[in-house]
Amino acid sequence: MSAEPPFEQFNVRGRSRPGWLWSEPGPREGMWLGLILALLALLPVIVAKHPQMVDYPAHLARYQVMLHHADSAFLQQYYGFNWKWSGNLGADLLVIPLAKVMSLEAAGKLIVYLTVLLNALGVLAVEWSLRRRIGIGALLGLLFVWSPAMLLGFLNFGLSLAAALFAFALWVRLDGWKWRAPLFMPIGLVVWLCHVSGWGTLGVMVFGYEWHKNKSWRAFVAPWPLMLPFVALAALSLAGQQSGGELYSYGKVPGTYKWAIWKQAMRDTWRWLDYSTLIGIGVVLVGSLGLGRLDGRLGWAAIAMLALSLVLPRHIFGGDYVDARMIYTGLMVGCLALSWRAPRFVLLLAAALFVGRLALTTQTWASESKRTERLLARIDQLPQGAKIASLVETRIGRWPINPQEHVAGYAVVRKDALVNINFALPMIHMLTINEGGKYFRDPYHRLLWRKGRNTDMTHYDPARHADWFWYVGTEELEALPRKAKVIDRTADDLLAQMPPPKLAKPQSRR
Repeated sequence: MSAEPPFEQFNVRGRSRPGWLWSEPGPREGMWLGLILALLALLPVIVAKHPQMVDYPAHLARYQVMLHHADSAFLQQYYGFNWKWSGNLGADLLVIPLAKVMSLEAAGKLIVYLTVLLNALGVLAVEWSLRRRIGIGALLGLLFVWSPAMLLGFLNFGLSLAAALFAFALWVRLDGWKWRAPLFMPIGLVVWLCHVSGWGTLGVMVFGYEWHKNKSWRAFVAPWPLMLPFVALAALSLAGQQSGGELYSYGKVPGTYKWAIWKQAMRDTWRWLDYSTLIGIGVVLVGSLGLGRLDGRLGWAAIAMLALSLVLPRHIFGGDYVDARMIYTGLMVGCLALSWRAPRFVLLLAAALFVGRLALTTQTWASESKRTERLLARIDQLPQGAKIASLVETRIGRWPINPQEHVAGYAVVRKDALVNINFALPMIHMLTINEGGKYFRDPYHRLLWRKGRNTDMTHYDPARHADWFWYVGTEELEALPRKAKVIDRTADDLLAQMPPPKLAKPQSRR
């Protein structure tokens, strides 16, 4: 791997000077192109009144309990909330000051804006710090701003990754400065506090950068300024605040799962486009590596991340898709390692690919946001403090991600309701459930639908603990929960009222 291969001008039969499309753009031109694309990355959030991220409504629900638990008798009855300092608090901390000056839904959307924009600018910052120009690496790296992690709504991870990109750019800029190490001790802690996966990404990037400079033991100890979170983890453990739960899990069939997440590394709207984009980027990366045209200052980190994605489990301490996040980040870093000086037409092709994919994402967000608005009208009809057993149809084999899976989370924000979509694993999450038991945690609300599947919901457990049954889907159910009384049915959903849950008879004492 080399640091930066020279640009080879394109000449055809005696032409001493290349044409405009075949020449290399100047640093300012590349910077302006990158900044324009970074701003365009906000289009899906701009056109959608409600962000179309799968987990987003569940995050809003948690913020509502976190911020207003003491003010609502319903929230106190249904939920508990126990603050735990951990490497997964980026948006949770940021929403506190924002919610004091605006509504919670507005604060949540502003965080989405910031997450997208900071990731895009972070990509540009890394390449500019390494090469003082914006080229093919950054433009392809921008494709991963809208990775499946963003579409799934991993906001804490998104903020952490953006912080890691800016921190690495600063690490490069301060190379040789004697105060760099102490400066990065609090920086590493902040990145970890946002999300542990972003902190791990920063550590791997720093290692790869130092390994390229000096392939010795010094590269392994170079990231030591980022180790302050280990002190925090030890302190939390001694204080009895450290999370328990399942240590790790590779899933039921690890090989099948790994193959699936690799195929979905660029999952968005159109399967064939996502596959072809992933294959194309893979060919460019492998070809550049084989030709010695990959910048080792990031190339080693990309190789390490992609290798780790095969080794790491899916779950660590309750966190999901740990290895998948490493794939998205490793491919982004691999693109940033493409340092060869591409002619202008190549940069324009990369920009066109970004804009084309972004247009599809924007279109999806616009249409799905209108559907969310219709579903929120249903929530607004329900009484304050409603107990809702939701069931959301998610088609097996459907390529686009269903952004309505946790839409019932808005009922917590607007009605202080009890809903069954919460991330509330005992000893792992800060949110706890006081009523309904395990049936009111994710994923009991999800109906994995396929043709021929039994959809008889007569004995749907969450409905036995609820006042309302809310089905979000287009397929007809074979049977509703027992004694459910249908109130309304639309093309998007079905609402039924349930009889009041029976109270347990008191035991007589003798």
